[in-house]
Amino acid sequence: MSGHSKWATIKRQKGKTDAARGKIFTKIGREIAVAVKLGGPDPSSNAKLRDVIAKAKSNNMPNDNITRSIKKASGELNTINYESITYEGYGPNGMAVIVETLTDNKNRTAGDVRHIFDKSGGSMGTNGCVSYLFSNKGVIIIEKANGMDDDEVMMAALDAGAEDFVVEEGSYEVYTDPTSFSTVRENLEKVGYNLASAEVSMIPSNYITLDEEGTKKVLRMLDWFDENDDVQNVYHNADLPEEEVDE
Repeated sequence: MSGHSKWATIKRQKGKTDAARGKIFTKIGREIAVAVKLGGPDPSSNAKLRDVIAKAKSNNMPNDNITRSIKKASGELNTINYESITYEGYGPNGMAVIVETLTDNKNRTAGDVRHIFDKSGGSMGTNGCVSYLFSNKGVIIIEKANGMDDDEVMMAALDAGAEDFVVEEGSYEVYTDPTSFSTVRENLEKVGYNLASAEVSMIPSNYITLDEEGTKKVLRMLDWFDENDDVQNVYHNADLPEEEVDE
């Protein structure tokens, strides 16, 4: 199917060090807390929780950590209520940036996010200033393996309920409507596909090209956002070279 995808170049894989993995587990723990609060602690009746658990496993989060996060969120252990807040703004070279956060102190988080925008040479904007440049989509990545047939995988994705399908050099990218994301993910797992990642994301409608200095500034900004525990996801429309991105 048609579609120009830069997912492989903008999806920054983290977790190469113990410290980075710890950051990811902290962030996923917060997502579990929110999912449990919204739909209860039983994954069989909480599709959002099933999605987060699948994300946790794809990031090699131990089962004990997952169980502990669910118990904590369900009130069996001390719990903290997190608020979901999204910020929009502009990064280096005027790139569009969306920052999704889960926080127990919105004043602290707003100050931290604004500070990162400022020291990156950008600025935090108002709600809606850049979100119109993005589409909300479920994104499922299937890693290519020897013997996999492109057409066969595409038909399986479409049969599972996918909207679009893109063949990349080392992976297949399956795009869904956010409302059908859980169903498509589970259908693909049922027929035996190993999913490298699966989550609802913001996909930019166009990309901006950066020079070498601009690329360095963007990567530095993304690192600063990654290091902040309150920041869950960062979406942007910078066309980063693949060699500059940690895969």
